[in-house]
Amino acid sequence: MAKRVCVIDIGSNSVRMVVYEKTSRFAFHLLYESKSKVRLSENAYQNSGNLQQEPMQRTFDALSDFLTISSSFGVKKILCVATSALRDAPNKKEFTQRVKHKLKLNIKVIEGVKEAYFGGIACANLLSEQTNALSIDIGGGSTEFSTINKKDVTNTFSLNLGTVRLKELFFDKGDIEGAIECIDDKLSVLDNIDASTLIGIGGTFRAISSSIMKISEYPLNKIHGYEYPIEIFEIFLNNVHKADINELNNLGINANRYDVIKPGALILQRVLKKLSVKNIVTSGVGVREGVYLADLLRGSKDKFPAHYNTSVRYLLDAHLNDKNLSNQISSLSKKIFDLTYEHLNIDKKYRYELSIASKLYPTGGNVHFYSKNRHSYYLIQSALEYGFKHEQILLIATLARYAKNKLPSASHIEKYSELLPDTQTLNRLSYIISLSIILLSHKPRNIDFELLFKDGVLSVDSKRVLHLSREALRKLEVIDSLEVSFLK
Repeated sequence: MAKRVCVIDIGSNSVRMVVYEKTSRFAFHLLYESKSKVRLSENAYQNSGNLQQEPMQRTFDALSDFLTISSSFGVKKILCVATSALRDAPNKKEFTQRVKHKLKLNIKVIEGVKEAYFGGIACANLLSEQTNALSIDIGGGSTEFSTINKKDVTNTFSLNLGTVRLKELFFDKGDIEGAIECIDDKLSVLDNIDASTLIGIGGTFRAISSSIMKISEYPLNKIHGYEYPIEIFEIFLNNVHKADINELNNLGINANRYDVIKPGALILQRVLKKLSVKNIVTSGVGVREGVYLADLLRGSKDKFPAHYNTSVRYLLDAHLNDKNLSNQISSLSKKIFDLTYEHLNIDKKYRYELSIASKLYPTGGNVHFYSKNRHSYYLIQSALEYGFKHEQILLIATLARYAKNKLPSASHIEKYSELLPDTQTLNRLSYIISLSIILLSHKPRNIDFELLFKDGVLSVDSKRVLHLSREALRKLEVIDSLEVSFLK
């Protein structure tokens, strides 16, 4: 697979492009992203699905610019897919052939089931593990669903329900009851679906979640993986349904979505009447990422290897010079954790986050040595994008920020209290990672000491004096219930 790949997604409402760069076999990161709200399907649904000249021209012009951008990045492979607007259009060949002839771009018009599958594998691979979940991707012309259980994607289907379609056929005519009847008829396919989590893909869902995030003063500015209770979602949808333009603005809806947010909210309201959903998860990934992953993972059944995380690997690939030290800190942190977690009353589940934080702690040093912790914190909070819950991201970033330093500050804990574990747990995890770094102050080729734990005392047994470690330990802020001693 090419190192840099451009993916273009031609939807009913917007066309989007992304450029991904591989850093190792399965690790990648987003290099560039752009979108244009071309409204390709504008006035199509009231004209038997036929695409109109002005929207086609807007889309053609956007694609032309996308190709120029792609070329500037030295992209060797372009994957271009089109969904509902072209899929439904009797005159789609007029557009696709013009693009092929004039721009030398091949557009692959994908079926609805394939579109649903792409969204599904993006969520299954790039969100934290979900069970008994249903993904929903509301577009301008269609809505796609897929059932997700851990990494498995099944039961994919597509319905001719979309925000622009409903707007032109019903909302523009004031026929809300007709829209409800149409939606409910299409959603009969959900009658036998059992899902406790609804994963939202696409612009409509992200717009709603972004507004809820802002209103609730959520402390982490990251939409991908944002979770909240169903009750908050239902209240917000109801408020959108009743709102005029001024009220939509007060709810935080962008002006360019005023005309399509209500059809989208209505689809979601009717979906919720069919399901017993308890939790909402927002996906920042969708068809584009699914198209890319299907190409990247085509030899591994569209799944990453077990226990593999692409964001962790990207950070290590791009920002770590001393991989041996990173691995040693992680190994030692896990060793200390295994010896002490019961005594320190730490939930065993935090071993994973401690291990990742230990691996990633040195990454900030590649930006600036003297502000290593601050840069590690920023890199982790920003770039640890895929496969983690927000609580995990914040904990990992926090441990890296305060490693080999003082314990996490009261102001930091207060700011992120809804995402962090209790203060005692946080302090004890922070101490373990700091202690691991300190014990490796002399940077051995291999760990050259043994650890013993008994009656609240962690003993370090080494043939070396470990002078630097002893000196650093005296400066480390202590925690209750654990004493560290050197046997020699």
